Amino acid sequence: MRKVLPMSRIREMEPYMDAKVLDYIHEGQIEAFEGFEDFDLIAFDWYDVRSERTAASQMLLYLDREDLFVFCEDDAAEDAAQAALLVPEEEALSNEQVLHRFFVRLLRGDMAHLDRLEADISDGETEVLTGAHEAYLDRIIAWRQELLRLKRYYEQLDSIFDELAENDNSLLGKQNTRRFANLGNRMERYLNAVQSLRESVAQLREAYQSQLSIQQNDLMKIFTVVTAVFPPLTLLVGWYGMNFVGMPELHWKYGYPAVILVSVGIVAALVIYFKKKKWL
Repeated sequence: MRKVLPMSRIREMEPYMDAKVLDYIHEGQIEAFEGFEDFDLIAFDWYDVRSERTAASQMLLYLDREDLFVFCEDDAAEDAAQAALLVPEEEALSNEQVLHRFFVRLLRGDMAHLDRLEADISDGETEVLTGAHEAYLDRIIAWRQELLRLKRYYEQLDSIFDELAENDNSLLGKQNTRRFANLGNRMERYLNAVQSLRESVAQLREAYQSQLSIQQNDLMKIFTVVTAVFPPLTLLVGWYGMNFVGMPELHWKYGYPAVILVSVGIVAALVIYFKKKKWL
């Protein structure tokens, strides 16, 4: 028998599963994979890369020589499991073959998703290097979170496929153990791709921070130049604010315009000097 049910209805399978197994499941002690003498228990957090949904949903699989049951945490996981477990009537497949097809269907489109993610990160790198902006930080954070979710998801499946390929309880045939070994190899490729993208995002974040630092340095340079312009003018103000009797410029009818011209000349000379030094 093959069945997909929500977690809340797991007790309905009591006629087909040992009561101790059901109690063990309800205790929540299941790791990613546990192989017993007559059956396997598989638990993992399913992540749908083909939708905008970011929440993971737990799936629990029970496999013995006669039955294959899938218990799902929510409706989204149940719909995905129903589609992945669907077998046309004309196809006579064993439970272990259906289990293999189940995982193959769940993983369909994942590599295309990784390719799109790589293209987005590559485009983002160009944008960041041409001018860092606060909005890019949100994109970098979103990429990091997505890659972390994928890493955790594929690590679970990689462990499961390795255990299935080991086939310690001889529940699977040789052909299907090879198939699960191939799935394990695929998971390693996916994990390598995810790790490579994580490194790219880390480098992109460093480039973004460097770009921000450059912009901040340019801003500080402008403030420094502006600050440097004012001390000579402040000195002039200090001198002529003393109002000493012996200062001929105070009684000269062109004294005020002359001070203005001197101030403008000082500012112009400093600007030219800063530009030659490439501080502006």
